[in-house]
Amino acid sequence: MIRTPQDFEGASDLPACRPPWWARGRHGQTIIGNYLPHAPSPYPFEAVRVELPDGDRLAGREFPGETGTVVCFFHGLAGSNDAHYMHRGVTVARRLGHWAWSMNHRGCGDGAGLAAGTYHSGRADDLGAVFAEVRQRHPGKRIVAVGFSLSGNALLLNLGEGIGRFEKPDAAIAVNPPVNLEKGALLLKRGFNRVYDLRFVLRCKRAIRDRVRAGLIPDQYRVKWWRPLHDFDNAYTAPASGFRDREDYYARCSAAPHLHRIDRPTIILMAKDDPFIDWRDHADAAKSEFVSLHLEEAGGHMGYVDHSLPRHQWLDRALEHYLVELLA
Repeated sequence: MIRTPQDFEGASDLPACRPPWWARGRHGQTIIGNYLPHAPSPYPFEAVRVELPDGDRLAGREFPGETGTVVCFFHGLAGSNDAHYMHRGVTVARRLGHWAWSMNHRGCGDGAGLAAGTYHSGRADDLGAVFAEVRQRHPGKRIVAVGFSLSGNALLLNLGEGIGRFEKPDAAIAVNPPVNLEKGALLLKRGFNRVYDLRFVLRCKRAIRDRVRAGLIPDQYRVKWWRPLHDFDNAYTAPASGFRDREDYYARCSAAPHLHRIDRPTIILMAKDDPFIDWRDHADAAKSEFVSLHLEEAGGHMGYVDHSLPRHQWLDRALEHYLVELLA
């Protein structure tokens, strides 16, 4: 069975993330946490493809398990299923004996050349297609979804039926989800956050260039490399995805207004020192009884560098904790 957050004490026996001296501060947590050494998941897998209604396909990997649970992982902006947090998440799930699906968004990672359409923070429909495929292949198994950053918002939007009704998981964990997209884009334009912003835009521009070269999309989108993601969303994300402009995209795809409709056990994991996602958007949002907000004082954006040895990866401990609690 799937337990609701009210059935367990949640974070009570999960130690807080305590940064070591060399990884303190929001930027230290974010940067060091994303560059700590990691090993690819050592477990065998098979390639999977998910057909979408518009003819695009998603690519992913299925890691066979032994239990009646499938844990589906979805990466963040400009990432893929080869991101370090995706490998680590799969390792956590497999260590618990669960099946794991590690999915790419449209055109990312193993899915290069398989999609003309773009992905964005509102792709609740694409996540729904993955859940439907899992249910078809594994009838009767429970599905727990884990969405990182951008995918965390899309996952919450899926659960809250913010843009329509699609297949849902049985439980979910959203890690550092940007539930207020406009505020997140504006925060990325400030101070040192421009470093992250530039990295996102350069990677997104490279993905557009690859699709143009492959003949998948016309060469009509113009974004200067130094322009912020806020401008990129207006020049590419919104028009390529059928939104009127970035304001329309942000308003329709931000998950915060829909958290009160979630009817599946859901954990939102956030750090108060995330440099470009304001934790107060989560705290202030109306949430259903199925939603539990876990706030850490430190962690940055998906960094969570802890003093513990050997790997300093507090996020892995948190994922294992909540997978056990939700499925006990």
